[in-house]
Amino acid sequence: MPEQQAAAELERWRLVLGEPGQSVMAGEQLSAAAAGRDAALDWLYGRDEDLERRGIRQTRHGGDGPSVVTTVDWLDDITTLFPKETVERLQRDAVERYEIHDVVTDPAVLARIEPNPTLLKAVLRTKHLMNPDVLLLARRIVEEVVRQLMEKLATEVRHAFSGARSRSASRFKVARNFDIRRTLRANLGRYRPEERKVYVETAYFVSRTRRHLDQWQVILLVDQSGSMTDSVIHSAVTAACLWGLPGVKTHLVAFDTAVVDLTSDVDDPVELLMKVQLGGGTDIAKAVAYGAGLIEQPRRTILALISDLYEGGDSARLVQLVRDVAGQGTKVLCLAALDEAADPAFDREMGARLADVGAAVGAMTPGQLAAFVAEQVGR
Repeated sequence: MPEQQAAAELERWRLVLGEPGQSVMAGEQLSAAAAGRDAALDWLYGRDEDLERRGIRQTRHGGDGPSVVTTVDWLDDITTLFPKETVERLQRDAVERYEIHDVVTDPAVLARIEPNPTLLKAVLRTKHLMNPDVLLLARRIVEEVVRQLMEKLATEVRHAFSGARSRSASRFKVARNFDIRRTLRANLGRYRPEERKVYVETAYFVSRTRRHLDQWQVILLVDQSGSMTDSVIHSAVTAACLWGLPGVKTHLVAFDTAVVDLTSDVDDPVELLMKVQLGGGTDIAKAVAYGAGLIEQPRRTILALISDLYEGGDSARLVQLVRDVAGQGTKVLCLAALDEAADPAFDREMGARLADVGAAVGAMTPGQLAAFVAEQVGR
Protein backbone atom coordinates (compact mmCIF):
# COMPACT_ATOMS: atom_id res chain seq x y z
CA MET A 1 0.00 0.00 0.00
CA PRO A 2 2.73 2.59 0.80
CA GLU A 3 4.37 1.77 -2.55
CA GLN A 4 1.07 2.36 -4.39
CA GLN A 5 0.55 5.68 -2.61
CA ALA A 6 4.09 6.77 -3.46
CA ALA A 7 3.59 5.80 -7.10
CA ALA A 8 0.30 7.73 -7.23
CA GLU A 9 1.99 10.79 -5.72
CA LEU A 10 4.76 10.63 -8.34
CA GLU A 11 2.17 10.42 -11.09
CA ARG A 12 0.41 13.52 -9.75
CA TRP A 13 3.70 15.44 -9.78
CA ARG A 14 4.39 14.22 -13.29
CA LEU A 15 0.98 15.49 -14.43
CA VAL A 16 1.61 18.86 -12.78
CA LEU A 17 5.06 19.24 -14.34
CA GLY A 18 4.19 17.86 -17.76
CA GLU A 19 6.63 16.03 -20.01
CA PRO A 20 9.69 17.88 -18.63
CA GLY A 21 8.91 16.28 -15.26
CA GLN A 22 9.33 12.72 -16.50
CA SER A 23 12.48 12.38 -14.38
CA VAL A 24 10.38 12.23 -11.21
CA MET A 25 9.07 8.86 -12.36
CA ALA A 26 12.48 7.22 -11.78
CA GLY A 27 12.27 5.33 -15.06
CA GLU A 28 8.66 4.21 -14.57
CA GLN A 29 5.92 4.96 -17.09
CA LEU A 30 2.54 6.56 -16.44
CA SER A 31 -0.40 4.23 -15.94
CA ALA A 32 -2.97 4.10 -18.75
CA ALA A 33 -5.37 6.41 -16.89
CA ALA A 34 -2.63 8.91 -16.00
CA ALA A 35 -1.33 8.84 -19.58
CA GLY A 36 -4.83 9.75 -20.77
CA ARG A 37 -4.99 12.66 -18.32
CA ASP A 38 -1.55 13.80 -19.40
CA ALA A 39 -2.57 13.79 -23.07
CA ALA A 40 -5.75 15.75 -22.29
CA LEU A 41 -3.84 18.35 -20.26
CA ASP A 42 -1.16 18.63 -22.94
CA TRP A 43 -3.79 19.15 -25.65
CA LEU A 44 -4.97 22.25 -23.81
CA TYR A 45 -1.99 23.68 -21.93
CA GLY A 46 0.62 22.59 -24.45
CA ARG A 47 -0.51 25.45 -26.70
CA ASP A 48 0.73 28.03 -24.16
CA GLU A 49 3.29 30.14 -26.04
CA ASP A 50 5.09 30.99 -22.83
CA LEU A 51 6.25 27.39 -22.51
CA GLU A 52 8.13 27.62 -25.79
CA ARG A 53 9.70 30.96 -24.91
CA ARG A 54 11.00 29.47 -21.66
CA GLY A 55 12.30 26.37 -23.43
CA ILE A 56 10.07 24.08 -21.39
CA ARG A 57 8.31 22.53 -24.33
CA GLN A 58 9.28 21.92 -27.93
CA THR A 59 7.31 23.55 -30.71
CA ARG A 60 4.78 21.10 -32.08
CA HIS A 61 5.34 19.75 -35.56
CA GLY A 62 3.54 17.60 -38.12
CA GLY A 63 4.32 13.98 -38.90
CA ASP A 64 2.93 10.53 -39.52
CA GLY A 65 1.58 10.07 -35.99
CA PRO A 66 -1.99 9.42 -34.94
CA SER A 67 -4.80 11.68 -36.14
CA VAL A 68 -5.12 15.10 -34.51
CA VAL A 69 -7.40 15.21 -31.46
CA THR A 70 -10.47 17.35 -32.08
CA THR A 71 -12.29 19.46 -29.51
CA VAL A 72 -15.08 16.88 -29.49
CA ASP A 73 -12.59 14.08 -28.72
CA TRP A 74 -10.99 16.15 -25.99
CA LEU A 75 -14.33 16.96 -24.34
CA ASP A 76 -15.32 13.30 -24.39
CA ASP A 77 -11.96 12.36 -22.85
CA ILE A 78 -11.92 14.86 -20.01
CA THR A 79 -15.48 13.95 -19.02
CA THR A 80 -14.34 10.39 -18.28
CA LEU A 81 -10.84 11.21 -16.97
CA PHE A 82 -11.50 14.02 -14.47
CA PRO A 83 -14.05 14.92 -11.75
CA LYS A 84 -16.76 17.44 -12.62
CA GLU A 85 -15.03 20.40 -10.93
CA THR A 86 -11.85 19.79 -12.92
CA VAL A 87 -13.81 19.39 -16.17
CA GLU A 88 -15.43 22.79 -15.63
CA ARG A 89 -12.03 24.36 -14.93
CA LEU A 90 -10.56 22.85 -18.10
CA GLN A 91 -13.53 24.06 -20.13
CA ARG A 92 -13.17 27.54 -18.63
CA ASP A 93 -9.47 27.70 -19.54
CA ALA A 94 -10.22 26.44 -23.05
CA VAL A 95 -12.76 29.19 -23.62
CA GLU A 96 -11.35 32.12 -21.66
CA ARG A 97 -7.59 31.55 -21.67
CA TYR A 98 -7.03 29.97 -25.09
CA GLU A 99 -10.17 31.22 -26.88
CA ILE A 100 -11.06 27.83 -28.33
CA HIS A 101 -14.37 29.08 -29.69
CA ASP A 102 -15.52 25.79 -31.17
CA VAL A 103 -16.29 24.71 -27.59
CA VAL A 104 -19.45 26.77 -28.02
CA THR A 105 -19.75 27.21 -31.81
CA ASP A 106 -19.39 23.63 -33.07
CA PRO A 107 -22.73 21.76 -33.17
CA ALA A 108 -21.04 18.44 -32.38
CA VAL A 109 -19.46 19.95 -29.28
CA LEU A 110 -22.62 21.72 -28.12
CA ALA A 111 -24.58 18.49 -28.38
CA ARG A 112 -22.22 16.80 -25.90
CA ILE A 113 -21.34 19.53 -23.45
CA GLU A 114 -22.83 19.92 -19.97
CA PRO A 115 -24.19 23.47 -19.43
CA ASN A 116 -22.39 25.55 -16.79
CA PRO A 117 -21.86 29.26 -16.07
CA THR A 118 -18.51 29.40 -17.89
CA LEU A 119 -20.12 28.14 -21.08
CA LEU A 120 -23.00 30.57 -20.69
CA LYS A 121 -20.52 33.45 -20.68
CA ALA A 122 -18.78 31.97 -23.69
CA VAL A 123 -22.06 31.70 -25.58
CA LEU A 124 -22.89 35.34 -24.87
CA ARG A 125 -19.47 36.43 -26.12
CA THR A 126 -19.50 34.35 -29.31
CA LYS A 127 -23.15 34.10 -30.35
CA HIS A 128 -22.53 36.64 -33.09
CA LEU A 129 -20.31 33.99 -34.73
CA MET A 130 -23.04 31.34 -34.78
CA ASN A 131 -25.40 30.46 -37.60
CA PRO A 132 -29.09 30.00 -36.65
CA ASP A 133 -28.83 26.21 -36.21
CA VAL A 134 -25.83 26.49 -33.89
CA LEU A 135 -27.49 29.34 -32.01
CA LEU A 136 -30.46 27.09 -31.34
CA LEU A 137 -28.17 24.50 -29.73
CA ALA A 138 -26.32 27.20 -27.76
CA ARG A 139 -29.62 28.44 -26.41
CA ARG A 140 -29.89 25.13 -24.51
CA ILE A 141 -26.88 26.19 -22.45
CA VAL A 142 -28.40 29.60 -21.76
CA GLU A 143 -31.74 28.10 -20.72
CA GLU A 144 -30.27 25.51 -18.38
CA VAL A 145 -27.86 27.82 -16.57
CA VAL A 146 -30.47 30.58 -16.28
CA ARG A 147 -32.94 28.03 -14.85
CA GLN A 148 -30.41 27.05 -12.19
CA LEU A 149 -29.70 30.70 -11.31
CA MET A 150 -33.41 31.52 -11.22
CA GLU A 151 -34.15 28.68 -8.81
CA LYS A 152 -31.42 29.82 -6.44
CA LEU A 153 -32.17 33.53 -6.55
CA ALA A 154 -35.95 33.18 -6.49
CA THR A 155 -35.63 31.50 -3.09
CA GLU A 156 -33.53 34.40 -1.78
CA VAL A 157 -35.98 36.97 -3.17
CA ARG A 158 -38.98 35.19 -1.65
CA HIS A 159 -37.20 35.12 1.70
CA ALA A 160 -36.34 38.84 1.49
CA PHE A 161 -39.94 39.79 0.66
CA SER A 162 -41.68 37.31 2.99
CA GLY A 163 -42.18 39.87 5.73
CA ALA A 164 -40.20 41.08 8.72
CA ARG A 165 -40.28 39.45 12.10
CA SER A 166 -41.79 41.50 14.85
CA ARG A 167 -40.83 41.18 18.51
CA SER A 168 -44.34 40.31 19.62
CA ALA A 169 -45.14 36.73 20.56
CA SER A 170 -47.17 34.58 18.24
CA ARG A 171 -49.95 32.11 19.01
CA PHE A 172 -49.07 30.18 15.86
CA LYS A 173 -46.41 27.62 16.66
CA VAL A 174 -44.74 27.30 13.29
CA ALA A 175 -41.15 26.06 13.01
CA ARG A 176 -39.98 28.96 10.85
CA ASN A 177 -41.16 31.40 13.55
CA PHE A 178 -39.36 29.62 16.41
CA ASP A 179 -37.62 32.18 18.66
CA ILE A 180 -34.56 30.20 19.70
CA ARG A 181 -32.86 32.97 21.71
CA ARG A 182 -35.87 33.78 23.89
CA THR A 183 -36.61 30.08 24.36
CA LEU A 184 -33.05 29.33 25.51
CA ARG A 185 -32.97 32.31 27.89
CA ALA A 186 -36.28 31.32 29.45
CA ASN A 187 -35.22 27.69 29.96
CA LEU A 188 -31.59 28.02 31.02
CA GLY A 189 -32.55 26.98 34.56
CA ARG A 190 -33.34 23.55 33.16
CA TYR A 191 -29.85 22.98 31.72
CA ARG A 192 -28.34 19.64 32.81
CA PRO A 193 -24.52 19.81 32.57
CA GLU A 194 -24.03 16.06 32.82
CA GLU A 195 -26.23 15.59 29.74
CA ARG A 196 -25.28 18.87 28.06
CA LYS A 197 -28.95 19.45 27.29
CA VAL A 198 -31.53 22.16 27.95
CA TYR A 199 -34.99 20.80 28.72
CA VAL A 200 -37.57 23.16 27.24
CA GLU A 201 -40.74 23.63 29.24
CA THR A 202 -42.00 26.66 27.34
CA ALA A 203 -41.19 27.41 23.69
CA TYR A 204 -41.59 30.88 22.25
CA PHE A 205 -42.44 31.99 18.74
CA VAL A 206 -42.42 35.35 17.00
CA SER A 207 -45.04 36.73 14.68
CA ARG A 208 -44.42 37.80 11.12
CA THR A 209 -46.03 40.92 9.78
CA ARG A 210 -46.23 41.41 6.06
CA ARG A 211 -44.93 44.78 5.10
CA HIS A 212 -47.30 47.30 3.60
CA LEU A 213 -45.97 47.69 0.08
CA ASP A 214 -46.17 50.99 -1.77
CA GLN A 215 -45.03 51.19 -5.37
CA TRP A 216 -41.28 51.51 -5.85
CA GLN A 217 -39.25 51.67 -9.04
CA VAL A 218 -36.07 49.63 -9.40
CA ILE A 219 -34.05 50.76 -12.42
CA LEU A 220 -31.07 48.55 -13.32
CA LEU A 221 -28.56 50.15 -15.69
CA VAL A 222 -26.20 47.40 -16.86
CA ASP A 223 -22.84 47.94 -18.54
CA GLN A 224 -22.43 45.51 -21.48
CA SER A 225 -18.64 45.77 -21.67
CA GLY A 226 -16.80 42.45 -21.81
CA SER A 227 -15.50 42.66 -18.24
CA MET A 228 -19.07 42.86 -16.91
CA THR A 229 -20.36 39.56 -18.35
CA ASP A 230 -21.06 37.98 -14.95
CA SER A 231 -22.95 41.07 -13.83
CA VAL A 232 -24.99 41.18 -17.05
CA ILE A 233 -26.12 37.58 -16.48
CA HIS A 234 -27.01 38.11 -12.84
CA SER A 235 -28.72 41.43 -13.56
CA ALA A 236 -31.02 39.73 -16.06
CA VAL A 237 -31.88 36.99 -13.58
CA THR A 238 -32.31 39.46 -10.72
CA ALA A 239 -34.65 41.63 -12.78
CA ALA A 240 -36.72 38.56 -13.70
CA CYS A 241 -37.04 37.60 -10.03
CA LEU A 242 -38.09 41.12 -9.03
CA TRP A 243 -40.53 41.36 -11.93
CA GLY A 244 -44.13 41.13 -10.81
CA LEU A 245 -43.43 41.41 -7.08
CA PRO A 246 -46.03 43.48 -5.27
CA GLY A 247 -44.85 47.03 -4.80
CA VAL A 248 -41.96 46.81 -7.28
CA LYS A 249 -41.80 48.15 -10.83
CA THR A 250 -38.63 46.89 -12.49
CA HIS A 251 -36.72 48.32 -15.45
CA LEU A 252 -33.65 46.82 -17.10
CA VAL A 253 -31.49 48.95 -19.38
CA ALA A 254 -28.30 47.75 -21.08
CA PHE A 255 -25.71 50.14 -22.42
CA ASP A 256 -22.34 50.56 -24.09
CA THR A 257 -22.07 53.70 -26.21
CA ALA A 258 -25.78 53.23 -26.97
CA VAL A 259 -28.66 52.59 -24.59
CA VAL A 260 -31.15 49.73 -25.05
CA ASP A 261 -34.23 49.40 -22.85
CA LEU A 262 -34.83 45.67 -22.33
CA THR A 263 -37.68 46.02 -19.87
CA SER A 264 -40.16 44.37 -22.23
CA ASP A 265 -38.11 41.15 -22.00
CA VAL A 266 -37.47 41.19 -18.24
CA ASP A 267 -39.86 38.31 -17.62
CA ASP A 268 -37.85 36.13 -20.05
CA PRO A 269 -34.18 36.34 -19.02
CA VAL A 270 -33.15 33.79 -21.67
CA GLU A 271 -34.54 35.91 -24.48
CA LEU A 272 -33.07 38.99 -22.85
CA LEU A 273 -29.56 37.54 -22.67
CA MET A 274 -29.75 36.38 -26.27
CA LYS A 275 -30.32 40.03 -27.24
CA VAL A 276 -27.41 41.42 -25.23
CA GLN A 277 -24.40 42.52 -27.27
CA LEU A 278 -21.25 42.33 -25.17
CA GLY A 279 -18.21 44.52 -25.80
CA GLY A 280 -17.77 47.95 -27.30
CA GLY A 281 -17.20 51.32 -25.69
CA THR A 282 -18.91 52.75 -22.63
CA ASP A 283 -20.94 55.92 -22.21
CA ILE A 284 -22.18 55.71 -18.63
CA ALA A 285 -23.45 59.28 -18.53
CA LYS A 286 -25.84 58.59 -21.42
CA ALA A 287 -27.23 55.55 -19.56
CA VAL A 288 -27.71 57.49 -16.32
CA ALA A 289 -29.47 60.26 -18.22
CA TYR A 290 -31.83 57.70 -19.73
CA GLY A 291 -32.44 56.11 -16.31
CA ALA A 292 -33.15 59.51 -14.79
CA GLY A 293 -35.83 60.02 -17.41
CA LEU A 294 -37.63 56.87 -16.24
CA ILE A 295 -37.99 58.06 -12.63
CA GLU A 296 -41.60 58.71 -11.62
CA GLN A 297 -41.35 59.30 -7.86
CA PRO A 298 -37.74 60.15 -6.91
CA ARG A 299 -38.11 59.22 -3.25
CA ARG A 300 -39.52 55.83 -4.19
CA THR A 301 -36.87 54.88 -6.71
CA ILE A 302 -33.69 52.82 -6.59
CA LEU A 303 -31.32 53.49 -9.47
CA ALA A 304 -28.67 50.77 -9.63
CA LEU A 305 -25.79 51.48 -12.00
CA ILE A 306 -23.94 48.20 -12.59
CA SER A 307 -20.61 49.09 -14.17
CA ASP A 308 -16.85 49.10 -13.65
CA LEU A 309 -17.19 52.92 -13.85
CA TYR A 310 -14.55 53.34 -16.57
CA GLU A 311 -16.28 56.18 -18.36
CA GLY A 312 -15.64 56.53 -22.07
CA GLY A 313 -17.94 59.51 -22.35
CA ASP A 314 -18.19 62.74 -20.37
CA SER A 315 -17.07 62.01 -16.79
CA ALA A 316 -18.01 65.47 -15.50
CA ARG A 317 -21.53 65.03 -16.88
CA LEU A 318 -21.77 61.61 -15.23
CA VAL A 319 -20.90 63.04 -11.81
CA GLN A 320 -23.38 65.90 -12.25
CA LEU A 321 -26.17 63.54 -13.29
CA VAL A 322 -25.62 61.31 -10.27
CA ARG A 323 -25.53 64.39 -8.04
CA ASP A 324 -28.89 65.55 -9.47
CA VAL A 325 -30.56 62.14 -9.18
CA ALA A 326 -29.34 61.54 -5.62
CA GLY A 327 -30.20 65.13 -4.67
CA GLN A 328 -33.85 64.63 -5.54
CA GLY A 329 -34.11 61.73 -3.10
CA THR A 330 -33.47 58.72 -5.33
CA LYS A 331 -31.29 55.97 -3.84
CA VAL A 332 -28.36 55.59 -6.24
CA LEU A 333 -26.29 52.40 -6.10
CA CYS A 334 -23.09 52.15 -8.14
CA LEU A 335 -22.33 48.44 -8.16
CA ALA A 336 -18.96 47.43 -9.56
CA ALA A 337 -20.15 43.82 -9.48
CA LEU A 338 -23.52 42.09 -9.20
CA ASP A 339 -22.70 38.40 -9.13
CA GLU A 340 -22.15 35.51 -6.76
CA ALA A 341 -18.56 36.54 -5.97
CA ALA A 342 -19.29 40.28 -5.48
CA ASP A 343 -15.59 40.87 -6.12
CA PRO A 344 -15.35 44.44 -7.44
CA ALA A 345 -12.83 45.72 -9.96
CA PHE A 346 -13.56 49.29 -10.96
CA ASP A 347 -12.30 52.83 -11.46
CA ARG A 348 -11.85 53.78 -7.82
CA GLU A 349 -11.26 57.43 -8.56
CA MET A 350 -14.61 57.67 -10.32
CA GLY A 351 -16.19 55.63 -7.55
CA ALA A 352 -14.94 58.14 -4.98
CA ARG A 353 -16.29 61.05 -7.02
CA LEU A 354 -19.73 59.45 -7.26
CA ALA A 355 -19.74 58.59 -3.56
CA ASP A 356 -18.99 62.24 -2.79
CA VAL A 357 -22.18 63.33 -4.61
CA GLY A 358 -24.49 60.89 -2.84
CA ALA A 359 -24.15 57.47 -4.46
CA ALA A 360 -23.47 54.27 -2.54
CA VAL A 361 -20.53 52.54 -4.24
CA GLY A 362 -19.57 48.90 -3.80
CA ALA A 363 -20.59 45.41 -4.90
CA MET A 364 -23.45 43.07 -4.05
CA THR A 365 -24.59 39.55 -4.68
CA PRO A 366 -28.05 39.34 -6.29
CA GLY A 367 -29.46 38.16 -2.98
CA GLN A 368 -28.04 41.19 -1.18
CA LEU A 369 -29.57 43.52 -3.78
CA ALA A 370 -32.93 41.80 -3.37
CA ALA A 371 -32.70 42.20 0.41
CA PHE A 372 -31.82 45.89 0.00
CA VAL A 373 -34.80 46.44 -2.29
CA ALA A 374 -37.09 44.57 0.13
CA GLU A 375 -35.89 46.70 3.03
CA GLN A 376 -36.55 49.94 1.16
CA VAL A 377 -39.91 48.85 -0.18
CA GLY A 378 -41.03 47.72 3.29
CA ARG A 379 -40.33 51.03 4.97
